[in-house]
Amino acid sequence: MAIEKVDTLVVGAGQAGVAMSEHLTSHGVPHLVLEKNRIAEAWRSGRWDSLVANGPAWHDRFPNLEFTGTDPEAFAGKERIADYFVEYAERFNAPIRTGVEVTKAERLNGSGGFRVDTSDGVIETQRIVAATGAFQHPVIPPLVPEGAEVNQLHSFHYRNPDQLPEGAVLVVGAGSSGAQIADELNRAGRKVYLSVGPHDRPPRMYRGRDFVWWLGVLGLWDQAALEPGKEHVTISVSGAYGGQTMDFRRLAGEGVTLLGLTESYVSGTMNFAGDLQENIASGDADYLTMLDLADAYVERTGIDLPEEPEARSAFPDPDSLTNPIRELDLAAEGITTILWATGFRQDFDWLKVDAFDERGRPQHQRGVSAEPGIYFLGLPWQSRRGSTFIWGVWHDAKHVADQIAIQRHYEGYRGPGERRADVL
Repeated sequence: MAIEKVDTLVVGAGQAGVAMSEHLTSHGVPHLVLEKNRIAEAWRSGRWDSLVANGPAWHDRFPNLEFTGTDPEAFAGKERIADYFVEYAERFNAPIRTGVEVTKAERLNGSGGFRVDTSDGVIETQRIVAATGAFQHPVIPPLVPEGAEVNQLHSFHYRNPDQLPEGAVLVVGAGSSGAQIADELNRAGRKVYLSVGPHDRPPRMYRGRDFVWWLGVLGLWDQAALEPGKEHVTISVSGAYGGQTMDFRRLAGEGVTLLGLTESYVSGTMNFAGDLQENIASGDADYLTMLDLADAYVERTGIDLPEEPEARSAFPDPDSLTNPIRELDLAAEGITTILWATGFRQDFDWLKVDAFDERGRPQHQRGVSAEPGIYFLGLPWQSRRGSTFIWGVWHDAKHVADQIAIQRHYEGYRGPGERRADVL
């Protein structure tokens, strides 16, 4: 079988891969995008049924295409988002090949390029863009043995309340996924326990503007790196039910029992850290800081936005916050499911190149790898706070494509008396 050759190979056709293809097309870079499933598959099969975007449709999109059939202030559902990326790729006839999995990529000595093994044959390429994103393999902490008499499920595999066996549910993790799933299960009549770790908790809406707008005018989307000590802090925000501020006191008032960070499991009993009050207080401080910044912006600019003093009012402290629970006998509490909303790990095992640190993390500058010819896209904080958001990855893709175009320009140079590579 003949070996296929292409200048640039993009691996992954989610939001990152589609954005990358658009910018490479604009630069006239010959390329191919490989996707092992369908375009934007993770939005369809890697999310629960009722998931909506965490930002309104006017914001969570690529700059060159608005959502049709969706109110700009609404939060698009997961299927609509996946369809959006399919529509976007069709606009510029993106060279995406679906149903093809990349199994290994390694450097071809002496050629400057790479050999890529796929489920559909071998491809040789000068450049590889790993656009597989940040959410590749669900992580369940090894606390509860598989043989324990409780159903264990990662949020990646959760679909709806009816999927779970009868009984109470312990949700571990109170970022956007965990908090929203806990809310949904509670509304469905389940008894819910929610383990809350360190988190940021922005207002969904303040003074008539969504928090994504506030982050924009305050310049916070362009924050270049996490603050020290914030590496394990998640953001808890929701577009569900028309968009609402995720308030854990409110959830507790509606029936959810709050717990601290999950620490250990011993003989049917789950143990929790005594940090619940600290975690809630830290989330409150983050929330109030955003209100203060917004108020200062209004005062500084004179923009006419209504005051909202009630936004600073707090729900009463629930008993589970005042008197934190440090351990739970799962059987005694009727808990039949532990739902782990504990994040994901990246997987670049297929990429056999010297582009990673000792912990397997990509070494790069804004997606340009330390290994020549290797690029990354869709990483958390790749260039800024907004990198993992739909619009943010589009801008990161533009930078990476610009660097590829610049590199090709130098590679195509020929000195006096030499024929240029691009006219051969």
